[in-house]
Parts: sequence; C-alpha cells; structure tokens
Amino acid sequence: MTWSEMQPLLSQACWDTLYMVGWSTLIAVAGGLPLGILLVLTDRGGLLQNVVANKVIGQVVNVARSMPFIILIVALLEFTRAITGTTIGREAAIVPLAVGAIPFFARLVETAVREVDHGLVEAVQAMGGNTWTVVRKVLVPESLPSLIASTTTTIVALIGYSAMAGTVGAGGLGDIAIRYGYQRFESELMWITVAILAVVISLIQFAGDHAARSMHRRGGQSGAAPRLRLLKAATATSKTV
Repeated sequence: MTWSEMQPLLSQACWDTLYMVGWSTLIAVAGGLPLGILLVLTDRGGLLQNVVANKVIGQVVNVARSMPFIILIVALLEFTRAITGTTIGREAAIVPLAVGAIPFFARLVETAVREVDHGLVEAVQAMGGNTWTVVRKVLVPESLPSLIASTTTTIVALIGYSAMAGTVGAGGLGDIAIRYGYQRFESELMWITVAILAVVISLIQFAGDHAARSMHRRGGQSGAAPRLRLLKAATATSKTV
C-alpha cells in the first residue's frame, strides 16, 4: 500500500479517534467528577456522612471498573442501540467508552479530593460556609492540579479503549490496525498507526503534566493565608446574596 493510499485512511482514523475520545472524556468528567466528590462527602467523617450510600456507590463503581472493556461493549449493546440507534460506528462507541471511563475517573477524583488540606475545609465551615461552598471554593480548586492529572490519565486510557473498540467496527486507529495491519498483512500501515498513537499519547501527557505543574505552582505561590482570606470574602458575599 502506497502513502497516497494510506493518508486518507489515517486522516479519517485520527479524526474518528479524537472524536470518540473527546466526547467520551467530556461525559466521563461530567459524570465522574460529582461521583468522586460524593464518595468523599458521604464517607465516614465526611460533610454528608452516609455509610450506606457510600458503600452502595463504591460497590457500583468497583463493579463497573472491574469489567473488561471488550465485555462492557457487548454488555451495553442494547443500551447503546437505545441511545444512538446503532451498535456500529464512532457514535455508538462513545457510549461504552463513557460508561467505562466514568467510574475510572470517579476513583481518581476521590483520591485527588482526599488530598485537600482538611484545615481549609474546617476554616470555611467556621466562617459559616455550607457543603456547596466547601466543594466549590475548597475541594475543587485545591485539588485542581491532581484533577488535571487525573483527566490526562483518563484520556490516555480512553485512547487505548478506543483502539479496542475498533475491533467491533467503531472506526479509528484501532480499526485501521486490525483491518489492514492484521487481517490484510499491511504491517507498514500497522506500525505507522502505532507510531501515531504513541505521538498522540505523548503530546497529551506532556500537555497534561505541564498544565498540572502550572496550576500547582500558581497554588503554591498563593499560600494558605491568602486563600483563606479569599474564601472568607467569598463566603461573606454568598451570605449577603
């Protein structure tokens, strides 16, 4: 296969992969962020302590995380068809990708939020801040560098999942590697696909690490005392409103 024949295939495959990963990442963050925060809030000693709810949510997350992605695709075929009207193609692949990534990201969020200095939480509570104020002004901002790193990890994992989804007709780079590299013995095209995946993952990891370090340095320069003053002002404003 010549390069002129490979180029349109690779271009479309790259776009399909970015499309699937982009949408599934947005859904995973939208679903996993509140779920991870809820796991922290409902745990023992949390602001919304509820051991039963915490155990139930945690068990659901653990079961969803433990399921191999290729099995998850098959298990969600009817659910995928109900949402997208089909079980083949990049739109259909977004459903199992997002469902698989939500519990994965939720656990990363839980770990990141637990690292927040509890003294800041107590300070906001002492100022009269409610649970929503603590989450919005302390837990999320203070854990932002870790959340960015967690999002990067999730994106990298989703790229691997999307390649696996290519085996069931989802399109993307994984589909190219299987259909041409394996089934048609186009080893050159397969290795080009592998190289593209490696470059994309490296760029995403670099961008995520840089953003996380930048946020960490910005937070470190502010210090605890200025943050507390800002929180106090924000709490006073919310009370006034």
